[in-house]
Amino acid sequence: MSNSIIKYLFFPEILKGLALTFRTLFKAPVTRRYPMVKPTVAAGYRGLHALAKDDEGRMKCVGCGLCGAYCPSQCIHIYTAEGDDNKKIVERYEIDLVRCIFCGFCVEACPFGAISLSEHYEYSSYKREAFYMTKERLLENWDKYFAGEKGRQYYNKFWRPLSEDFRAHEDQALFSRIKQRGKE
Repeated sequence: MSNSIIKYLFFPEILKGLALTFRTLFKAPVTRRYPMVKPTVAAGYRGLHALAKDDEGRMKCVGCGLCGAYCPSQCIHIYTAEGDDNKKIVERYEIDLVRCIFCGFCVEACPFGAISLSEHYEYSSYKREAFYMTKERLLENWDKYFAGEKGRQYYNKFWRPLSEDFRAHEDQALFSRIKQRGKE
C-alpha cells in the first residue's frame, strides 16, 4: 500500500526521466550529418537486389521460380520461355521494390545463388518506375556492387548453409560406412 502512495506522490518514473535528461543536457550532441558523412553499413546488410553472374559473365538464374514462390510479399515475377535446345530461358525477371520487405528469403531459396542483396542503401526517387527492377537493371547492379571476388565472398559469408556444412562427425553412423564394411 505504501509503495503505491509513494509512486502516486512522487512519480518516480518522471523523476528518473528528468535525471537522464539533466545528465545528458550539457554533453555534445550525437548527430551525423548524413549527406556529407556516410554511415558505415554492417556486413551482410540487405539492400538493393542484384542478379548474379557466373565467371563467364552469364546470368546464373535458370528461371526455376523458387525465389518468387518463397517471397512473402509476392514482389518477384519471373517470365520464362523455351529455348532452341528445350532449355528454359529467362525472358523477364522483375522485382517491385515498393512491395519488397528485404527479408532475404529469395536469396536463401535460390539453389543456384542467382539473386543477392547488396549493401547499397541509397536509392531514393520521386518516380515509382525507379523502384521496379528489370532483369537488365538487376544484372547492372551485380556489376556495380559485386564485381570480382566480392560476389563469391558474399555467398560464402552471409548465406548459409552450404553443401560443405553438411558433413558427418566422427561418431555419426552413416550408411556409406556400413556398405563399405559389408564389401570388405
